[in-house]
Amino acid sequence: MHFEPALQPATLIKRYKRFLADVITPDGRELTLHCANTGAMTGCATPGDTVWYSTSDNAKRKYAHSWELTETQRHHWICVNTLRANQLVREAIEAGRIPELSGYSNLSAEVKYGTENSRIDLMLQAENQPDCYIEVKSVTLLHEGQGFFPDAVTLRGQKHLRELQSMAEQGQRAVLFFAVLHSGIESVSAAHHIDPRYTELLTQVQKNGVEVMCYGAALSAEGIRLTERLPLVTKSLNG
Repeated sequence: MHFEPALQPATLIKRYKRFLADVITPDGRELTLHCANTGAMTGCATPGDTVWYSTSDNAKRKYAHSWELTETQRHHWICVNTLRANQLVREAIEAGRIPELSGYSNLSAEVKYGTENSRIDLMLQAENQPDCYIEVKSVTLLHEGQGFFPDAVTLRGQKHLRELQSMAEQGQRAVLFFAVLHSGIESVSAAHHIDPRYTELLTQVQKNGVEVMCYGAALSAEGIRLTERLPLVTKSLNG
């Protein structure tokens, strides 16, 4: 994924109302950006960090600028636009960079499924083999090299685990895909200290056939792409 037109830098003043952030540009202008991230963004939105933002030419948008990346004062790169995760995974699958998800002839997005009124992020299909349901999650919460998901209690995420388990029990392939969009993260774990129920469910669904994949990414102001597989570890913050 290449950013075109090029992203522009600014210094973060503050994030507020979840979806807004004020920044100051290198020439001293103050802008309000849209922030497409509903999470806590712990460690990703520290005042003084460098924000990289895109600009839309859609005249109907109230806020033309979107917060895409954070370059922290510790020199980590983070993709804070959670809408990018699905795009990156789709792009990597289509380019053949995820061998575990190769061999399918059709890829669909946002397909209705399950019993809890859900939409699967990506579905892979091919003749003479089970459908593959892929739920994508963006991982950006860092602690001492360890990435954690979620960064806040997520009832929606718990629902997705139940839906994936149901697909696996029906003989389909079910995949939870952690797109690790923080350059400082070296491995991923469920955040037991934040959402213990999610951790319990994740352990349960893995025993019942749900696959879990974690992939890191190369991030810069020029673009992002998924790279190598990272380990999933069963470890709590204090464990």
